[in-house]
Amino acid sequence: MEPTGTILFASVGVTGFGFDVFSVAVPPTSEDAVVPDAKKLDERRHTDGVSVNFNAQFADDAGDAVAFVSERTGAASLFLSKPGSERPEPLPAAEGSLFHDRPTVRGGRVYFVSAHENPDQPFRSWAAVYSARLLGGDGEGKAVERVTPTGVVDMSPAVSASGDLVAVASYGDRPWAFDFRVLETEVAVFRAADPARRVVVAGRGGWPVWHGERTLFFHRVAEDGWWSVFRVDVSPETLEPAGIERRVTPPGVHCFTPAAAGRGGCRWIAVATRRKGRAQRHIELFDLETERFSPLTELLNPDIHHYNPFFSASGARLGYHRFRGVDAPGDTVIPYLQPVRSPVSSIRMLRVNGTFPSFSPDASHIAVNGDFFATPGIMVLRSDGTRRWTISKEPGLFYTTWSPTERGVVFTSAGPIFETPKATVRIARVEFDPSELTDDRKEVTAATVRALTRPEAGNDAFPAVSPCGRWLAFRSGRTGHKNLYVIDTAEGEERGGAVRRLTEGEWIDTMPSWSPDGSLIAFSSNRHDPENPAVFSIYLVRPDGSGLRRVYVAGPEGSAEADKERINHVCFSPDSQWLLFTANFGGVMAEPISGPNQFQPYGDLYVCRLDGSGLRRLTCNAYENGTPAWGPLSAGLGVEALSLGAPAGEDPMGQFDEPLWLTCDV
Repeated sequence: MEPTGTILFASVGVTGFGFDVFSVAVPPTSEDAVVPDAKKLDERRHTDGVSVNFNAQFADDAGDAVAFVSERTGAASLFLSKPGSERPEPLPAAEGSLFHDRPTVRGGRVYFVSAHENPDQPFRSWAAVYSARLLGGDGEGKAVERVTPTGVVDMSPAVSASGDLVAVASYGDRPWAFDFRVLETEVAVFRAADPARRVVVAGRGGWPVWHGERTLFFHRVAEDGWWSVFRVDVSPETLEPAGIERRVTPPGVHCFTPAAAGRGGCRWIAVATRRKGRAQRHIELFDLETERFSPLTELLNPDIHHYNPFFSASGARLGYHRFRGVDAPGDTVIPYLQPVRSPVSSIRMLRVNGTFPSFSPDASHIAVNGDFFATPGIMVLRSDGTRRWTISKEPGLFYTTWSPTERGVVFTSAGPIFETPKATVRIARVEFDPSELTDDRKEVTAATVRALTRPEAGNDAFPAVSPCGRWLAFRSGRTGHKNLYVIDTAEGEERGGAVRRLTEGEWIDTMPSWSPDGSLIAFSSNRHDPENPAVFSIYLVRPDGSGLRRVYVAGPEGSAEADKERINHVCFSPDSQWLLFTANFGGVMAEPISGPNQFQPYGDLYVCRLDGSGLRRLTCNAYENGTPAWGPLSAGLGVEALSLGAPAGEDPMGQFDEPLWLTCDV
């Protein structure tokens, strides 16, 4: 039987990006003018303010039409925006793919990254480069063709101005080494007409860009710790490096995602930079002759991040993407719920503005947490995404599980997230009056938050309620190790209720989930490798503590693949026959330095049966996806209306972080 239902989940940051594609006029070259005249930059917007639009390239010599990636279809898809058109037109792409990236139009073809072919091996990225002929006058385009050789992982493609040469950041046929901040990719080049014969021109690097037909720029972290742009010249006959690679940008400033005028002859390259004393990422020009920087976007929008520059073919205009602005036409608030394309027809998928969602007993409402630090701790959404109410303004709450027998009761964890076993985190019972969830209110006035566990007990978190509503399974660090326990949902130990230990050991057992039929509790654990905090697998146990077993997903028992699993956030399907979880099986899809912060950009959602068979990937993107909940298919009926007009939401877009691991204290 097929997995069925409605899946809610969160993705780090993406709903708040609010990106559109813009460009400015490139100032004339001058020995004296290091700071251009902002009034002459002529910033233009090329995309329409719908959804998230990013990673663009000019598609014509005039520098007006742009090919770009957009999330407007519920997945990363390819579009072409032309001057005078109200809406962009779809570009040829891989049918059924949930991920496309970096489109480039050359010579009547579009080149792009897609992730629609399963390599049938865990811990390997699905990213590869493809091409397709643009639609012709007869209305027909050519089928999508794979450019990347089978078994090879490529990303960040660059096509020379002639369309003859392609460069990629590539893992080759190597398996993923679990790198996710600085990728261990190489730069490879090949002829578009002969992609199987490729030459590695730089052993370490990413984001290549052509400058003419024989020079490549790319980025990597230099030996001194600064992200820098490097240059390598390529022999047009053999494609072998014509000399040694050279560092172009100086230390003291992070420079990444370079751009160059494709036809050569231009002394500028463009880079995204991060500088000491400046929190924003900005686009700057770098003069290859004088080795001086000239600011661009900081002159226009000093308080906004700008990403991934690209030149027009003539070099007259320079594009990038950024938050469109709070007063700009288009989407400016984060929707409460956002439909996401599902690869399984019997599963509806919704991205929530919040974390740790859970369904009410009748699936008419959804409880969510905020960001753990500033936003309200618990909010409730109508499951069609049209309304939201604040239940508890206290920000330090994480995880939600709705009582199956009490409509106005949600259980949560109160205290700091990601802390040691002995940190004070308490299981709490939140009670409110559901009759206050009316259209004329934005918050519930009489909610109470009552702790169920003692403050001295340590780190008690991730409550999971039994189907009968009487018991809570939760994780506790009260012995110095994080294991699972069970308490009464009404009294807890604060009112003298007993605490029953479910698991025991010097390892981590965490994030329990009670099956809807009451027969099993699923959880994540590293008990198979207790010294390694980076590996977690699924375990099942009966509520009385018997029948403990591991669910092998990535590989059979004893295999190297099984021991590399990092599986978290496990929960059951409504019929108790399937498991939903986040995992690291699909590797990294795009270069993390090219976008805002993702804590672990390899987090994707998967489902499998209780014995580990039937594995299916549900999300495939460059974001961290997590904290899922699985409800009935009837949940959220009416969400299709979100695509017919502006979705309901309140929180403003544009609030997101740069990679938290990127520092100028080098």
